[in-house]
Amino acid sequence: MDERRTGWVLILVLAGQLVVLALQGARAGDTFLESLGLRLVGPAGRAVASVPESLGRLGEGLRTRGTLLDENRRLRREVEDLKLRLLQLNDVAGEARRLGAAVRHAAPPAGRIRAVDVVYADQASWLRTLIIYTGGVETKISQPVLSANGLVGRVVTVAGPYAKVQLLTDRAAGVGAMIVRTRRQGIVRGRGRGSATLELDFVPIQAEVRPGDVVQTAGIDGVYPRGIPIGTVTAVAQGGQLFHRIELAPAVDFSALDQVYLLDFAPAPSDLPEAPAP
Repeated sequence: MDERRTGWVLILVLAGQLVVLALQGARAGDTFLESLGLRLVGPAGRAVASVPESLGRLGEGLRTRGTLLDENRRLRREVEDLKLRLLQLNDVAGEARRLGAAVRHAAPPAGRIRAVDVVYADQASWLRTLIIYTGGVETKISQPVLSANGLVGRVVTVAGPYAKVQLLTDRAAGVGAMIVRTRRQGIVRGRGRGSATLELDFVPIQAEVRPGDVVQTAGIDGVYPRGIPIGTVTAVAQGGQLFHRIELAPAVDFSALDQVYLLDFAPAPSDLPEAPAP
């Protein structure tokens, strides 16, 4: 019983001394208990303070993940649509080949394309031209020049690694063209300085033409292959007693060309021998 009493007394004495030390340390501005408390409470407070920031990052990550999932689903749908369109085009191409074989039809070669840089553009004069850098690769007079959207023009001069291109908007330019919807043919010409539009000539007034009709190369001029987009009909009026006056918006934005494509296409020879008289 005395030992227990002695133990409690020692505990009370130690507790009293700790209190006294704490009070004395508080006056000095630092205590062992305070340091101990800071060591224990500081990390806990830091962890608690970081909880909102962690939750914010978690929420942002979840939102980003949701956005990526939606984008992934959208891209998957687009891929599926493109696959279906490709299958349809393959079916059409296969049918065209079968029909061509049945009638022994041989289509002209489409040729290859190669990219070249535009180094100068003349948009102000009547002669609408581009200067392109070909890098010394063989370039031919009257070689077709394209952009990703359609027909640009043709090569008219070659000088070493450079070549001059006559644009469709040049007044002296002319292209055998065809209205896709009706297969009606005509000639597309440029309108020269001050105009970024084209005109389609020699379409009879009896032919149906309306705004929105797509016009492409007809492949009848011996220079351009068939099927290259030229432009879209924007206005139709009677130009005379025989033909419409048709205005086109070009498929190509000629003021934004920094790179074009040369088409390696073999045009019809200009010196084909005439058929002998019967």
